[in-house]
Amino acid sequence: MTTVFSAAPTASSAVPLALDGDEAAFRWIVETHISGMTQVCFVVCGDRDLADEAVAASWPIAWQKLSSLRDPSSLRPWLVTIAANQARQLAGRRRVRTLHEVPVQDAEAATMTLDREEQMDLANALRRLGPADRALLALRYVAGLNSTELATATGLTPSGTRARLARLLDRMRTELGNDQ
Repeated sequence: MTTVFSAAPTASSAVPLALDGDEAAFRWIVETHISGMTQVCFVVCGDRDLADEAVAASWPIAWQKLSSLRDPSSLRPWLVTIAANQARQLAGRRRVRTLHEVPVQDAEAATMTLDREEQMDLANALRRLGPADRALLALRYVAGLNSTELATATGLTPSGTRARLARLLDRMRTELGNDQ
């Protein structure tokens, strides 16, 4: 079964079609979200090939569990969370502790100018974090999830998520010598 969308597809229109087995709708979901999932996975595991592997492992899970998605408007946070979990598991299994430059596409973050030394300091500070902490930072600052979406992803309360993020940011500031 293949659907041709009569209007620009949205998560609200694609998810029900994909649930009915429409491969074109699921393909649209993949094409729309693969880039953001890959960015998050790269931050979590620090290796481009491992990030690609984590994203590839995410799609069968997403296809299988799509019926558990309660609100199609939360498709993006749901998908990047699946991908981050896969990346965290792969990184944990492989004990990958290297982190390369993090591609930042967020317009606000892109205005920040870091020299090469600052970039390396940031990469080293991120490398010292565990995969779960890198996943939390990636979901917040790469995928842009809010505290409610993060709480759903982590199983914490929104306030617990904010507190954990605050502790992580304080740790990063201390390591980077920016404790103010």
